[in-house]
Amino acid sequence: MQKYYKILFFVLGAMMWGGVNAQDIHFSQFYMNPANLNPALTGVMNCNTRVIANYRNQWSPILKNDAYSTYSVSYDQKLPVGRYDYFGFGANVWNDRAGTLDFGTLTGKLLGAYSKRVGGSRKKAHYISVGAEAGISQRGFDLTKAQWSTFWNGTDVDPTLGAGEDLDLIDDRFLFADLGLGVLWFSVLDDNTNFYIGAALNHLNQANVSSFRESLGDLVSYFTKTVIHAGGEFPLSRNITLVPGIVTFFQGPSFELNGGTSFRFNLGSSRYSDQSFQLGGWIRLANHFEDPILTDAIILSSRYDVSNWGIGFSYDINVSSLRQGSNANGSFEFSMIYYFCGQENRGVYCPKF
Repeated sequence: MQKYYKILFFVLGAMMWGGVNAQDIHFSQFYMNPANLNPALTGVMNCNTRVIANYRNQWSPILKNDAYSTYSVSYDQKLPVGRYDYFGFGANVWNDRAGTLDFGTLTGKLLGAYSKRVGGSRKKAHYISVGAEAGISQRGFDLTKAQWSTFWNGTDVDPTLGAGEDLDLIDDRFLFADLGLGVLWFSVLDDNTNFYIGAALNHLNQANVSSFRESLGDLVSYFTKTVIHAGGEFPLSRNITLVPGIVTFFQGPSFELNGGTSFRFNLGSSRYSDQSFQLGGWIRLANHFEDPILTDAIILSSRYDVSNWGIGFSYDINVSSLRQGSNANGSFEFSMIYYFCGQENRGVYCPKF
């Protein structure tokens, strides 16, 4: 039995360190992923309905076909309450998968928020929004793809020799609930100027995410994650706008900070559509286990908006110690947003995501 635990803790510990004790999924384009950032952002938009899709591929130069792949799809909508306030509701589904054992997490959540005007007028207003999220996650991996020490025949790996261990003590698929809360303040000074600041707490219930059977008495609590973020839009001229943003994540021993800015260039407007193009640069800081906070990546981003569509692309240039193995290649992301405005558009001129 002692041998069993040594093998299992080594294999599963190495495989699951990033999933249990480190941070959740993250997107470099956090500003185009409000559903995963803060539930208080639900329904905060200038149209009635928003649909967003995100894809991230990470560490493919090192892991090849076993690279981290993250997909996210979200939907949210706002409904007027009274003369100035809004209720937002929506849903978010994301999936993350990596490694030779296909270690992955599939999560579905329902989100709700209420935005209350606390001052100003229709085109110049201050709002506070509070939100909550509740969902369920499935975490798992494929043990049939695992290689054990008993597979080694002295010359090569021979899977027919068998694992030689009691794998029935491992849950290769298990479910857990997930709860979170958020708050947001945003101020709109005119059609082109606004700023916001928000905070969220994820995994409030600290679910048990251990892969060992409950009969073993093993308990691994999902670290609560604290998110603090801010940003805005500030015109520099008639056709150029500064769009800065920053987000910090605190989760157990892990810390991450993404910050930077984009420059939006207005390409003109017509009766039927507005067009703009963005170019930006961002930096990601993170700690690495017991190491101090170091620069992890430089992020180059772009975005094109036309009418109700928004399409973003970004690329991470790895500058950490892992760049020797990755040749400075990190990850790329693709994001897409579509707004349904409809006839009823009592816009409060919210920050644009």
